[in-house]
Amino acid sequence: MSTFQNKTIIITGAAMGLGLAAAKKLADLKANITLVDYNESALREAEKEILKEFPGTGILTVVADVSKEEQVKNYVQKTLDTFKRIDGFYNNAGIEGRQAPLTEYDLGIFQKVLDINLLGVYYGMRYIIPVMQKQNYGRIVNVASVGGIRGVVNQTAYVATKHAVAGMTKNAALEYGKFNIMTNAIAPGAILTPMVAEAFKQVNPADPKLAETEYAKANPTKRLGIPEEVANVVAFLLSEECSYVNGQVLAIDGGESNAYGNV
Repeated sequence: MSTFQNKTIIITGAAMGLGLAAAKKLADLKANITLVDYNESALREAEKEILKEFPGTGILTVVADVSKEEQVKNYVQKTLDTFKRIDGFYNNAGIEGRQAPLTEYDLGIFQKVLDINLLGVYYGMRYIIPVMQKQNYGRIVNVASVGGIRGVVNQTAYVATKHAVAGMTKNAALEYGKFNIMTNAIAPGAILTPMVAEAFKQVNPADPKLAETEYAKANPTKRLGIPEEVANVVAFLLSEECSYVNGQVLAIDGGESNAYGNV
């Protein structure tokens, strides 16, 4: 893969997990990166970590809640002020919410999941796509999750928003492909991130590691994924080489979403 020299990528949810892994991969490939996260202290630590591993990386950090439209507009404008262009957008920020049956789901939490996972993704595309149109170039990677291509028991809000992300991805691909903007989504399965670790704690508070082990048994690879494996795919989808892949939702789950019944 060619480097991202002189290209600028915005990453939301960049302070940890999939966002941080992608940020490191892109820094290694010489990209300028804007790191966006609501957690200021974690964001500062991520910046230090990246600069320690990849000295000289052009980094802008912006504290923002992606569910707030004005804060999204701000991280877009700050990126333009700093780097003058936006070549790629990893629309990664999201939350799981809570685990509960559909009829028992807390409505306040449901709304929060909608605001972050759906509106946050929409706002990002709404304000970044016009920049890419002017450039006649752009790459967008949304995060749909396997919860965007199948059901997940006790995660109604999460599944609803991730299906919506998959739909928005397809629409953006249809509407803006003519501007050389390729819009795709990834659908990670159980990747060992802090969010997934928290989910296993909800499944089995007494022994979350056991919940993780039991979950992995159903995967064809008999293991969970790691963030770096997702970052490799994201880097391709954000690259110039991704020139004719558009409107796809790519599962990164070891093949588990293909299964019916036990593997």
